Amino acid sequence: MRRVVAFLIDLVVLSIPIVLAWVFILLFGVVTLGLGWALFWLISPATVIWPVVYYGMSLGGPHSATVGMRMMDLQMRTFSGTPGYFVLGAAHAVLFWASVSLLTPLVLVVGLLNGRRQLLHDLVLGTVVVNNSVVRAAYAQPPGRAY
Repeated sequence: MRRVVAFLIDLVVLSIPIVLAWVFILLFGVVTLGLGWALFWLISPATVIWPVVYYGMSLGGPHSATVGMRMMDLQMRTFSGTPGYFVLGAAHAVLFWASVSLLTPLVLVVGLLNGRRQLLHDLVLGTVVVNNSVVRAAYAQPPGRAY
């Protein structure tokens, strides 16, 4: 559930610059008596490029998490536990959107059928989304004590 809420937060974060660009072009077109509306063609490529850059930079950044994932205390790691990098984050976004678009949202059921709750694109890329609070609690325990 936390991953779904994080995704919804990220959708809002992704849509804000696109909506602002749309409003700017609309107003620019009014000021230039319609000439500025020729820039509306930029919106379509921006809706593809912006999310790939956003996911690449945020999942490949120092937090290994998008804004929504940070708010939900989640983090993406590889199977070996190392943080992500830009290309992995960008590929993560592209494979997620491709799998959901081509295989319908029912592909998300894959996350319910495996022990690590990984989605299809996580399995392909070798990534796992971890709960930061659980990881921090494991490292906060004194060494040598079993609970």
